[in-house]
Order: sequence, then structure tokens, then C-alpha cells
Amino acid sequence: MIAHARDARIDMLRGVSILLVLLHHFNIPYSLKDTGLAALLGWPFLHALARNGNYGVTMFFVVSGFLITRNALDRWGGLDRIRPGAFYTLRAARILPCLLLALLTVDALALAGAQIFGNRADAAVSLWTVNAAALTAWVNVLIVQHGWINYPLGVLWSLSVEMAFYLLFPLACLALRRGWALAALAAGLIVAGPLYRLASQGEAGAYLYGYAACFDAIAMGCCAAVLARRGRFAVLGRPAVRAIIGAAMAGLYLAWPIGQSNVLGTTAMAFGTALLLLGGATASRAHARPLRALAACGRLSYEIYLFHLVVLGLIRGWAPPALASGDARVALLAVYLAASCAAGWLVARWWSEPANAALRLHTRA
Repeated sequence: MIAHARDARIDMLRGVSILLVLLHHFNIPYSLKDTGLAALLGWPFLHALARNGNYGVTMFFVVSGFLITRNALDRWGGLDRIRPGAFYTLRAARILPCLLLALLTVDALALAGAQIFGNRADAAVSLWTVNAAALTAWVNVLIVQHGWINYPLGVLWSLSVEMAFYLLFPLACLALRRGWALAALAAGLIVAGPLYRLASQGEAGAYLYGYAACFDAIAMGCCAAVLARRGRFAVLGRPAVRAIIGAAMAGLYLAWPIGQSNVLGTTAMAFGTALLLLGGATASRAHARPLRALAACGRLSYEIYLFHLVVLGLIRGWAPPALASGDARVALLAVYLAASCAAGWLVARWWSEPANAALRLHTRA
């Protein structure tokens, strides 16, 4: 089994992704339009930066597909030799401790009377149904059918997509076995993604939250991991090429709202992310000078993602958006970013990482 050292480039990519998501979610209740930050950066630019946080999730999907495939190849030597039981146990050890803590935290706050942590007053399903959906990978289905039912738990829609991928990945590898068959499946998902998003434009959120709307990004990550093992893409590791790819992704991100650009925009953002991952796999480590804070956010991205709306919900209770104006919102943004990162670090340091290590040790034993 080959063990990869932690990749700072991937952590930085995750760091960018999580910060885009955090900014997007903050700007919804606390618009930054009439603030000093908007005056400094220009509101059109700041608005464009804040509105497309879902593309950050697209980038996460690509990274997930890449790492899951690369780690499976390293651990078992081939996708046709993957062991589903061990694969599921390893995924559960990473995913479930943090997820269970997030559910317990939100449930406790809701039962304590913090209204923002309960379901919407007009929600058609109970909080316990949302909990069940979170544990069985269909929060995204609930959101498509009923809207954003629960404020802090709504973000689990993307984890539901990930969990569905985790469930299907080893089964597909063993059922298809041959490389050409797996490549055909990936190609089918990549083609189906934009077609599904195009067909779902009139549906509430399906073009963002549906399984088929997201699996193309994961498939691109899987393909990048397989191609990276062949080592024929050194040109993608050149700084100038990576800068061009990054600039093209930034241009797409800023040019159009995701509601207008999602059909092919999601495909393009996923493809760009896959190219960056493929280039990172071939780039010389001598060129890697990670920004430590950004990489640290990337390492904690799962914990930050699950708890950032808990933090924002508490801030909204303490400083209601209607009463916060001007640069007070910028100050709240700083508090929110710092508190979300701190919460992610605390959860990782004292709960999810020890639990993950203990469960993996038990599995080896």
C-alpha cells in the first residue's frame, strides 16, 4: 500500500472552496452591499464573489472523487480489488463522528428553544425526518421537494450526494471491473450532468442538489486520479499553466450567477478543478509554497462545513441582521470566519480526528 503525504495543494484548493461557501452563506442574511468592504473592493466584484458559493461545493466534489479513487488505488492496487467492507468502514470512521455531533448539536439547540435551529414553521416534515435523511443520504431530495427545511442542517445536502457516491463506488468498481467499463460509466455521468441540469431548470433546486447534477464533478475527480498515475501531464504542473486554469475558473465564477451558468458552468468549474488536481499530482514539490492559513482551512474543511451554519445561526440570534448595518456587518463577517474556523479546529482536534483514529485502529485490530 502506498501512503501519500498530505498534499498542501489540495488543502489550499479545499481552503478556497470552503471560504467561498462561508462568504456565500454570510452574505445571504447579512448583505455586504453598503459596507466599507464593498466600497473598497467594489460591490459588483464583492457580490459576484459571494453569490456563487455552490461552485465551491462543485470543487469539493471533484476533490472527493480524486482522493477516494487515488486512495483506493493505493490501498488495494486496483479498483477491481477494492474491499467494500473495509472501504465503508474507513468512510464511516471519517464521516460519521462529525456528522453525529452536528446533528446532536442542532437537535439540542432546537429543543432548547432556539428557533433558527428548528425546521421552518411551514415545513412539511419533522426535524427527526431531517436527521434520518442526513444519516441515509437524502437531505438533497428533501430540499428539492420542500426547500431549505432546516437552516443549519440544509448544508448536509452535499454530504448526502457524497454518501451516495461512497455507497456506489466500490460496487461499481467490482461490478464493472475493467478499466474501459469504468471509463464508460464516468463518461456517461459527465455527459448526463449538464443534460440533467438543463432538464431541471424549472424545478426548485434540482439543478443544484440532485444526485445527477453533482455526480459529473465527482466522476471528473475519479478520472483525474486514474490519469495521474500515468504521469503524462507534466505540462499541467507548470505554474503558468496552472495560473491560466485558475484565471479561467475565476473568470467563469465572477462573470455569471450560478442560476444562469450552471448547465455548462458546473462542468467547466469541475473540469478546471480536475486539471489543477492532475497538474498538482505531476508538479514538482519545490514549487509548492502553500499559504498556511488557507491550507489549514482546507484541512479542516469538513468540520468547518458542517458547523459553520451553527456558528452563523448563533450570530444571527445574538446580532439579528435587521439590526446590523454598515461596517458592523464586516465586523460580524470577521467574527463568523474566525469562529467557524475555531469551531472546525476544536471539533477536529477533540472529537472527529480521535474518533476516526480509534475506529480505524479497531478496524485493523
